Amino acid sequence: MELAAFLIDFILHVDRYLESFVQNYGAWVYALLFLIIFVETGLVVMPFLPGDSLLFVVGAMAGAGLLSYSVVVPLLLMAAILGDQCNYSIGRYFGPKVFRWEKSRLFNKAAFDRAHEFYETYGGITIVLARFMPFLRTFVPFVAGVADMGRAKFSLYNILGALIWVLGICTAGYFLGSLPWVKSNLEKIIWGLILIPGLIVIYGAWKASRRPKVEFLSAPK
Repeated sequence: MELAAFLIDFILHVDRYLESFVQNYGAWVYALLFLIIFVETGLVVMPFLPGDSLLFVVGAMAGAGLLSYSVVVPLLLMAAILGDQCNYSIGRYFGPKVFRWEKSRLFNKAAFDRAHEFYETYGGITIVLARFMPFLRTFVPFVAGVADMGRAKFSLYNILGALIWVLGICTAGYFLGSLPWVKSNLEKIIWGLILIPGLIVIYGAWKASRRPKVEFLSAPK
């Protein structure tokens, strides 16, 4: 419970924690930031770490001179790309093992074929858009690996998505973070960066659940 409370407080007040870390440990903050982004995108079991809000705050701190924009942005870009590649590789390793369970209703050859077809057709846009969705940006590269999406295609959209995500949000923080209104409402902005994408995901899931049900993942009869 204490760890959960700390994580929630860290996510909601990431600006205060990072500023304190910079003051106490200096350049080590770059290693911490790299680790957070890499773990959040690279390990499917860690989807709750801050993403969008962290990038915005990092950009704002760079704009205030507390961090170097030219150092932190390429570093986080590298972390985001390597994280997704790691997650994809983990999924690709476990995928063939999981889908050998021919008697499973969820993990069977038919389910694998459908997932593979989906990622070959829509995987690119899914990978790019998932960058801006909490939880999905952690699970999508893993599932792409499980579905055996082509590595070259995955890598292309992984890099494209990381560029748009890291550069876009960090740059927005860099130019907007110094505005008085942004400073005084930073906590609300962090809440917005967490809740708005999350609500979009929930709404999408709700809409999908309203569609006529089809036997998508069941084994062929």
